[in-house]
Amino acid sequence: MPRANEPGRTVSSRLWDLLFAFDPNNTELSLADLARRTGMPHATARRLTLELVEAGALERTSDNRFAIGLRLWRLGTLAPRAETLRSAAQPFMEDLYTALRQHVQLAVLQGDHAVIIERLSAVNAVGLTSQVGGLLPLHCSGVGKVLLSHSSPAFIDEVLAGRLQRFTPKTIVEPAELRRELASCRSTGTVVVKEELSEGAESVATRIVDGRGKVVAALSVVVAAGSIKLQAAVPSLVASGLGLSRSLGWRPGIPIRTS
Repeated sequence: MPRANEPGRTVSSRLWDLLFAFDPNNTELSLADLARRTGMPHATARRLTLELVEAGALERTSDNRFAIGLRLWRLGTLAPRAETLRSAAQPFMEDLYTALRQHVQLAVLQGDHAVIIERLSAVNAVGLTSQVGGLLPLHCSGVGKVLLSHSSPAFIDEVLAGRLQRFTPKTIVEPAELRRELASCRSTGTVVVKEELSEGAESVATRIVDGRGKVVAALSVVVAAGSIKLQAAVPSLVASGLGLSRSLGWRPGIPIRTS
């Protein structure tokens, strides 16, 4: 694909480049930031950014930076997969949060990452670097491992053959060990992750299944390392996962399949 400043790029593709320059860690960007992150000439970035502001897709902040506009945010809330899951999951997540008073989060597969589509968090819960809308690696997060384990063998091979980043000393990056863990997750529907993504944070995650037996999401609880016994949280988490799966049409006897 040509770079943003090369001929052959359509106007619409350059507009998308500007919008996708924003992410959970960069919610406000200057014009210089946008030009640098997209590779566009400054004049082109300025002209297209102002068009997005006029359309309501971007908004100008008080310090002359830019952020995603309310009109675009409202459009994003109409995404059927995320909104259906979020609505169905809300009562189950609230029950888990009430019982455990920790982070409770829901994630789906997006490309080669897990994306968080909902989270409930206690004020004193362990600090996390990711936010709602943020991406998590598949090989070392609880929700990521659940989603990866129920993906196709070809996709698993692709992920494990790639660069497996070591985020902490406890991150598992050996493909053979990860394959064993993924096989166990497919069998049990749950996985426990201890300080692999963030030091001081542990999680337990379970699968969410729809009426066709397809794993469509993962539900997890994230706690401060050593604050509770994770195995004690498994029954409540699994019960919530089964309840949410039933609300999506799954019933016992429907075989759980991989993508």
